[in-house]
Amino acid sequence: MRSHRWQWLILLGLSALLMAGLEAVRLPAALMIGPMLAAILLVAGGGTLKLPQGFLLAAQGVVGCLIAQAIPAAFLGEVRGHWPVFLAAILWVIVASSFLGWFLARCRVLPGSTAVWGSSPGAATAMVFLAEAYGADERLVAFMQYFRVVLVSSSASVLARVWTGAHSAHAQPAMVWFPPLAAKAFPPTLLLITVGVLLARRFRIPAGPLLLPMVLGLLCQDTGLFILQLPPWLLALSYTLVGWGIGLRFSRAMLRHALGVLPRMTVSTLALIAVCAVFGVVLSHVTGIDPLTAYLATSPGGADSMAIIASSTRVDMPFVMAMQASRFITVLITGPYIARFLARHIIPTGQ
Repeated sequence: MRSHRWQWLILLGLSALLMAGLEAVRLPAALMIGPMLAAILLVAGGGTLKLPQGFLLAAQGVVGCLIAQAIPAAFLGEVRGHWPVFLAAILWVIVASSFLGWFLARCRVLPGSTAVWGSSPGAATAMVFLAEAYGADERLVAFMQYFRVVLVSSSASVLARVWTGAHSAHAQPAMVWFPPLAAKAFPPTLLLITVGVLLARRFRIPAGPLLLPMVLGLLCQDTGLFILQLPPWLLALSYTLVGWGIGLRFSRAMLRHALGVLPRMTVSTLALIAVCAVFGVVLSHVTGIDPLTAYLATSPGGADSMAIIASSTRVDMPFVMAMQASRFITVLITGPYIARFLARHIIPTGQ
């Protein structure tokens, strides 16, 4: 592959082309899906680019504020008003993903601990680091985690496009990419993101660059300190960086290593998506929320990708993000314990 300068030019051009094509068919989250696919294609062609960590952490901080903006005072109200539903949905996804990891290990598709860590829902980067620390094959774990993010994000975007295309009676208003910036809102928002990301790095909080700005943003908005301002150009830049951050993790070595189990891994990931979708259907019937909101709320993707998709779709975003954030935090706390328990006590030794 050519020099890094040429690779960046190729990545930029390919990303722009894919974003334009996906935007032309009005695919939600095209600004993330396009760069993500472009990065994967670049890696498959021999690209060796690495996104500077600071850019990715900053982008996660912006998405964290996007989540906070979507669920200000409504978050606790949503959880309190639907706590049986939230509890059932969280347990459903955790049990389904744990069973999937156990099944993959029992069938010897993947080594035991690798299957368990790779199947853990959400907090992909944290799961990869923890898996490596506990002796699992971090390459396969990373592939499983980010491959699922790609499948979940793509399928959710397609479904959102089909649903909104069938139910939208009016055209979407034109996007104002560079609105006026409020002096009492935009600079404090940037400061909050910076402080949140720096604190997360300083104290090595798993998924902290997303979680801390989200929590700080919720506190600032709910206490009336200031209102978060995230102009479209900043969101678009962050979506692009998140997409690149996911896609560039798919190294050629990782792709070759996982090629033999790719078909079974794909089937198992689609099965997990289907199981979560079934619960989404039940959730829609029980609560009366629209099916797309229920699907996005129960989808086993990352909270950041679901926030991007939900923000570009006509759904109940506070409900979606309250569900995703609740599960995200629960998995972050319980995931390592569940994975270690399954790997040590349920899956036979020698796998």
